[in-house]
Amino acid sequence: MKIFFRIVSFLEGISYLLLMSLGLYFKYVLNDPSFVKLFGMPHGILFMLYIILAVLFRSEIKWKSKDFTIILLASIIPFGTFYVDKKYLR
Repeated sequence: MKIFFRIVSFLEGISYLLLMSLGLYFKYVLNDPSFVKLFGMPHGILFMLYIILAVLFRSEIKWKSKDFTIILLASIIPFGTFYVDKKYLR
């Protein structure tokens, strides 16, 4: 399960960066919101899966409340999931 969580964490981080960079660039500079829609749905699914897996994985790995809070907050900070992978999942 840890490998699956690491994969989802990585993909969630990549999708967030794509949404915030390419998606917003195309939307606000080129006036084309289609990339926000294209990247938004996969990111939303990966975000929810990340949160669900973090909750399930917490009981298995026995993270402290502080660590668990950091892991959840990392999902809304750019590059946060990469930090979680390096610090908590390796």
